[in-house]
Amino acid sequence: MPEHKAIVAAKIGLHARAAAVFVRAVTATGLPVTIRKPGQQAVDARSLLEVMTEDFGYGCEVVLAVEGEALQAGSTLNEVNDALAALSAVLEALEGP
Repeated sequence: MPEHKAIVAAKIGLHARAAAVFVRAVTATGLPVTIRKPGQQAVDARSLLEVMTEDFGYGCEVVLAVEGEALQAGSTLNEVNDALAALSAVLEALEGP
């Protein structure tokens, strides 16, 4: 399962606008991406409600992952890794109000 780590840069964490920007970026990949804190249960990163409900605060380390079925659905490992790297960059570039 491909994974990438990132640090949440938005001052208010993944709430409201920052969460919406991230979820739109995830949805645009077309991949079943999950997000979680290390050692915790993952949530669907395509769901604004699930992302906002979790406590992904400013400076929080998160793990983005894609289950192996995405590779079976036609995405290559390189494409998935590139998408996760791009999503990590989005999280690390977000700014809060």
